[in-house]
Amino acid sequence: MNAQYKELPGLEVNVDDVIYMPSLDAPDDRPFPFVYFISIRNNSPRTITVMARKWVVRATNGEVIVVEGDGVVGQFPKIPPGGEFSYNSCHTISHSSTAEGAYFVQGDDDVRYAIRIPAFDMELPQWV
Repeated sequence: MNAQYKELPGLEVNVDDVIYMPSLDAPDDRPFPFVYFISIRNNSPRTITVMARKWVVRATNGEVIVVEGDGVVGQFPKIPPGGEFSYNSCHTISHSSTAEGAYFVQGDDDVRYAIRIPAFDMELPQWV
C-alpha cells in the first residue's frame, strides 16, 4: 500500500459474488466479461469518502492489467460510521485471472486511508 495512506480499523471490503457474463460486450483482446459485486463496510468511528481505486488483474498467461481511477462506478460514495456501500462492476479478461486491489478514501479527519480489496478468481468455464 502507498505509504501516504494509513489503515483505519473497521473498514472492510467483501467480494459478495463473481459471475461470468458472456452476454456483456467485451473487447476482442479481452473477450470474457466477469461481473463482481462488492460491499464496502465502515465500522470505524469516521465518515469516509471513497476517492479512488486501484485494481491489479493477473492472468494465468502472465498478463498483468492495472486499472486506476477516481471514485468508484462514477461516484464518490460517502459512508458514515456503521454504513455500507454496495455496487457491481466488471473486468474483461483474456484468460482465467485473479483480481485484487485497494480503495483510497478520505476520512472526515482529512486523513487518507487505504482499504484492501481481497483477491478473487475469475475462472473461465470449461465450456468456453
